[in-house]
Amino acid sequence: MSSPTYPIAWLLTFLIACGSAAASRAWSDPLPPGWSTRAPRDEIRPDFSFKPQAGPNHTGVFRINHDHREGLDGWFETSFPVTGGDFYRFQALRKTKGVKDPRRSALVRVLWRNDAGQSVPPVDSASAEDDRRTIWIAEPEHPVDGTTDKNGWTTVAGTYRAPNQATHAVVELHLQWAPKGRVEWSDVQLNKTSAPAARPVRLATVHYKPTGKSSRQNCEEYASLIAEAAHQRADLVVLGETVPAVGIKRQVGEIAEPIPGPTTDYFGRLAAKHRLHIVLSLNEREAHAVYNTAVLLGPDGHLVGKYRKVCLPHGEVEAGVAPGKDYPVFDTKLGKIGLMVCYDGFFPEVARELTNRGAEVIAWPVWGCNPLLAQARACENHVFLVSSTYMDTKDDWMTSSIFDRAGKPMATASKWGTVAVAEVDLAKPYVGPYNLGDFRSMTFRHRP
Repeated sequence: MSSPTYPIAWLLTFLIACGSAAASRAWSDPLPPGWSTRAPRDEIRPDFSFKPQAGPNHTGVFRINHDHREGLDGWFETSFPVTGGDFYRFQALRKTKGVKDPRRSALVRVLWRNDAGQSVPPVDSASAEDDRRTIWIAEPEHPVDGTTDKNGWTTVAGTYRAPNQATHAVVELHLQWAPKGRVEWSDVQLNKTSAPAARPVRLATVHYKPTGKSSRQNCEEYASLIAEAAHQRADLVVLGETVPAVGIKRQVGEIAEPIPGPTTDYFGRLAAKHRLHIVLSLNEREAHAVYNTAVLLGPDGHLVGKYRKVCLPHGEVEAGVAPGKDYPVFDTKLGKIGLMVCYDGFFPEVARELTNRGAEVIAWPVWGCNPLLAQARACENHVFLVSSTYMDTKDDWMTSSIFDRAGKPMATASKWGTVAVAEVDLAKPYVGPYNLGDFRSMTFRHRP
């Protein structure tokens, strides 16, 4: 009896259908034990699926798909046992497709719970710094995005201390507000780890206005003050704005110099002599253009980097100064340092862009500014800010201070020719107040 024959086109269609069915079954396999899916409301629930033995490490892939509608939101959820007071490292891999803003839409939350599934008090019932307002419960942790590999998988990670009363960490893998978008999560881990090492840094500001006898002498007048900062074991010292130009009756184009140049060479030698970082501003010339540029010099005396003032008052515009357009942040042995200059502080965008790029400390040479704006720039971004001004303290138009992440001055050089120093720990998160939690990591997810 001869075998039946089928048209080739029919066979191809049959094989494709079988393959599609198999793929569909693979993505609809039951979830691993302990996992579930959630949504705030059924009407905004997205589509969930799971594929075992998939992903970069073959641990399986959790997928969430959104249709064309706005406002969908849902997540995969599981729970890990924890011991209160111990430190834990969360890590997962994420890949998105068609997601306009993965930072906001494809996020992880870690929630601390007790055996009854209830929220628990935080590690410390008061904030990490001097703002002692009440914190009632431990807010969700928001692991941050790290590097992305060549295959599009982004590491999302964070290290946290479990609150004393916590017995479980609930992990949520989200996709929200992403019409026609898709996220895949894989290799989800929460492992006990050691406490992060402290990162103490001594920040210093100088309160001094050069005499203006010459550009060179303006620079030299800071030498003894930098030596005093070094005597107080400062790691970073911030000086004033356009130091070589203060009091000099010459046009800005005549004073401007290249970077590297005479001023950075001079302060570079002082930085190397005292083994510290120095920040100041000067007028930079590049071909026909002149900028107001802040520089960061390292303890080896070399130029770490520079930032060109973005926001220019009318006086600088009328003098032909050009604005910068970039927001560099410099990764030093102290931490991530951003720079801004004077009028930049009147606008929230500059400090926010530096924070978006990871700045932990913002150094700010500033002729004068409303001191409330210094507090705002620090507290709205939860960064340490170091200002050095030419205004007298009694004028209440800026101070030479170190501001903490709550926006409060930790130390101020109130008398002319003095140095103020404050020690901070960049490894210690600022938690609070009033249940904001670790707002710095939340800002990464929640900002517009």
